[in-house]
Amino acid sequence: MKSRKLYWTAMFAMCAIAGAIFVGCDQTPRAATNQMDSKSNADIGSASKEDSEHGHEAGQHGGTIVALGRDSYHIEAVVDQTGVIRLYTLGKDESRVIDVESQTLSGFVKSTGDTEAQSVAFEPQPQPGDAEKRTSLFVGKIPAALVGRRLDVTIPSIRIDGERFRLGFQSGQEDHGDDVKMPNKTAGNEESAVFLTAAGRYTADDIAANGNMTPSQKFKGIKSSHDMKPKPGDRLCPITATKANPKFPWVVDGKTFEFCCPPCIDEFVKSAKEASEPLPGPETYVKN
Repeated sequence: MKSRKLYWTAMFAMCAIAGAIFVGCDQTPRAATNQMDSKSNADIGSASKEDSEHGHEAGQHGGTIVALGRDSYHIEAVVDQTGVIRLYTLGKDESRVIDVESQTLSGFVKSTGDTEAQSVAFEPQPQPGDAEKRTSLFVGKIPAALVGRRLDVTIPSIRIDGERFRLGFQSGQEDHGDDVKMPNKTAGNEESAVFLTAAGRYTADDIAANGNMTPSQKFKGIKSSHDMKPKPGDRLCPITATKANPKFPWVVDGKTFEFCCPPCIDEFVKSAKEASEPLPGPETYVKN
């Protein structure tokens, strides 16, 4: 009886020792693996999902703020109505502008949902105060066919102080539901200043072609309605990407665009007056 008790006592002790060894062996590789994963992410310098989605305010230029690494740096991405993308480099504090190594960034841009991407070069455009051979701004131009669409933009590598980071973001127009936000109408004397003075790509010939009138004068009494679900082949409003209304055409840069409502004409003309390069044609604003 006594020998049997000693036997079971010995067995329990051996099991306890084996269990401790097993747990110890299991935990050590797991901890090491986690450390390696963490180090790999830091070395790569690409923004994790948590980092890129933790929420930043709109940038100083009204663009999208994108985190690099674990908020080590930031990029403000601005896409204008003409298809120009500007990338402003910022520090860990998003309000602080920093200059980085002057370099040409090789990017890839595609319409959200497409499988084929097109290459875009982002050239350095040094700003006042940037050091020699450094820049705080990169500028690229997307293909005309992608202007006005929701975009997926990827830049596999940007060098900042010897480190390499991957940059990716979405920007541009997207399909809207019934809660699409329309721009506010420009009123009174400001409307006359917008539409009856030429600047940028909005010319005196455009003003004459539009009858030397403002939209509120030209479309007085015409009610707008919004079709939020355009079909393939439908013309799109360049501002909201809803279905364009042929009742609201406007000549800009020598081309006739169609809009969903007069306030969108206001926004488009203001943008055209700040542009220096020719605007993409109306044929680019068509539902695929």
